[in-house]
Amino acid sequence: MSVSTCPSRPATQSAPAAGTSAERDAQGLDAIDRAIVLATQAGLPLVPDPWGTVGREVGLDGAEVLARMRAMQASGVIRRVAAVPNHYRLGYVANGMTVWDVDDAEIERLGREVAAIEGVSHCYRRPRHLPHWPYNLFAMLHGHSREEVERQAAVLRERLGEACRDHRILYSTRILKKTGLRLARRAQA
Repeated sequence: MSVSTCPSRPATQSAPAAGTSAERDAQGLDAIDRAIVLATQAGLPLVPDPWGTVGREVGLDGAEVLARMRAMQASGVIRRVAAVPNHYRLGYVANGMTVWDVDDAEIERLGREVAAIEGVSHCYRRPRHLPHWPYNLFAMLHGHSREEVERQAAVLRERLGEACRDHRILYSTRILKKTGLRLARRAQA
């Protein structure tokens, strides 16, 4: 499991919880929250009680770790906790980022619909860069073959209907990154 942080967006500043430090760093983290992020940013331990394992590392019980993780997620410090599979090891060797030129008036509705389609692992809006790049909707598809990805893209094309003017499939040739942003460990005084 991966923990994806957004340290560039500070947490909402509120009164500190009982027993926590009132001092917060630039990311809005007190010392305990920072220790939890550092302990989990490379992934949660794959054990029956990951929260308890992290808690033992930072000096808390598992319930308190989970409560703090939820609070950091609610405040925007942690974006998500999710599994990050290696698609190649799972046999999904055809990974295609589909890019779509979709009518801007329809993109929000259609983006939500595309994101809900089975097989779409990522879906988001991006700015166009005219005249060379007209695509504004991106959706990642994974298949055991390029033909499978192309069939999935045909389903998306049908769903987008008349609002879609063009699309392309950009296939991955290698894995470049499988981690989120990492906080630096502080030097001990």
